[in-house]
Amino acid sequence: MVRGLQTKPRELQRAMTTGLSQLAAGNFPYPFSRTRELLSPFPAGMTPEIELTLGEPRETKPDFIIEAMREAEPLLAKYPPINGYLELRASIAAWVERRYGSGVRLDAETEILPCNGSREGLFFAALPAVGRKVLDDGEQPAILMCNPYYAAYIGAALATNSEPVYLNATPETGNLPDLEKLAGEKDILRRAVAFYLCSPANPQGAAAGAQYIARALELARRHDFMLLLDECYSEIYSYSAPTGGLEVAAGTDRRFENLVVFNSLSKRSNVPGFRSGFAAGDATFLKKLAGIRNLIGPQMPGPTQMASAAIWSEATHAESNRLAYKDKFDVCDEVLAGKFGYRRPDGGFFLWLDVAHFGGGVDTTVTLWKRAGVKVLPGAFLAQTDRFGKNPGENFIRVALVADTGTIRTALERMVSVLV
Repeated sequence: MVRGLQTKPRELQRAMTTGLSQLAAGNFPYPFSRTRELLSPFPAGMTPEIELTLGEPRETKPDFIIEAMREAEPLLAKYPPINGYLELRASIAAWVERRYGSGVRLDAETEILPCNGSREGLFFAALPAVGRKVLDDGEQPAILMCNPYYAAYIGAALATNSEPVYLNATPETGNLPDLEKLAGEKDILRRAVAFYLCSPANPQGAAAGAQYIARALELARRHDFMLLLDECYSEIYSYSAPTGGLEVAAGTDRRFENLVVFNSLSKRSNVPGFRSGFAAGDATFLKKLAGIRNLIGPQMPGPTQMASAAIWSEATHAESNRLAYKDKFDVCDEVLAGKFGYRRPDGGFFLWLDVAHFGGGVDTTVTLWKRAGVKVLPGAFLAQTDRFGKNPGENFIRVALVADTGTIRTALERMVSVLV
C-alpha cells in the first residue's frame, strides 16, 4: 500500500504503475477461471453434473424483444449517440419514477447514461472519478470497494493505478462494509476517489437501508469522492423492494451530487446477453463520463436500445421473475434450515453458505464436486485479503440459484447428504 510517498521520480513511477503491472501479469484471475482450474483434475462424483457457479439468469425473457429489434433495424445503419437515444433514456426515467415514487424524477437529458451492461459503466466510471479529484503530489488515489466484490471494481482500481481498499462485509457487519469504521480512516478518505458499493450485495444478498445509504452518501460528499452504487440485483427480492440510492439522494438538499447508481436488464429481465444497462445520478459527473466514453467507449446498438426501452416499460415479466426466485428460496428454506448459517437473503439470487466446519470454501468446493457432482464457487475467489490479512470469503461458498427449482432441490439435497 502506498502512503505519503517521498521517493525519487523513477520509484514513484514504479509504485504508481503497480496496478497495471498486476493486471498485465494476470495476478487477479477471474473467479470462474480459478474454479475451473481448481476442479479440472477431478471427475464429477455424481451425474448429472449440476452447475451452480455462474450467475446467468435462465428464467423466461420478454417475448417481444426480437420484434422490437426488428422494427428498429434501420438504426443499424447509424452510429448510436454516446448519450443513448432519448426513447431509452425516457423509458429508464419513467421506470425509476414508478419504482421509487414521484419524488425521484430524473432528467432524461442529463441524469441518465445508457451503457453496455452495468459492468461497462462501473469500469469506465473510475476514469472520471480519479480525474476529478486533485491530490497532493505523490499521493495515490484510493478506490474503496465492498469485499467480497464484483470483478469490475478491482479491474477499475488497478487500471487507474489506484490503491484498492477492501472494506470487508461479513455477517458481523450485516454483510455490508462498516461505515463507522471507515469514517475513522482519515488518510484513506482523504485519498478516496470512489466507493464501489453493491446493494443488494453480491454474493451475500444484504440490502442497504435508507440510513446506511444516507451515511455512505454523507461520507462521499464530506470527502468529495463518488459513491458508485451497483444495484443490478435490485429487482430480485422475495418480500420488500430494496431501497435505492436515487430514492435516498432525492430527499437531500444536494440531490444526486456525488452519487451514480448502476443497473441493467440482465437480472431483472433475464437478458444477460443483451448487454443493456445504465448509469444515473450526478449530472456533472455523467457529463464527464460521457465525454470519456465518446473518445474510447462504444454505445449499445440502436435496435438494442429500442428493445431495451420496451423492456424497461413492461413490468409483468419482472414480477414473474421474482415469483420464480421466491419458489427457489422456498426450497432453500426447507432444505437448508439450520445449516451452513443459511438465511434467506434480502435480494439477489445467491446463497452465501458458511462451510468453515468443512475445511473452508476451497476444500468444500472440491468435496462437493468430487462427491456430489455439484459445482459452486469458493468464497475466497470472490474476495481479497485485506490490509489486516483477512479474506472475508475464505469460509464460504457461493451458490447461484439460476437453474430450475427441481434442479436446485436436487443440488441442495446432494450437498446436505455430503456435508451433514
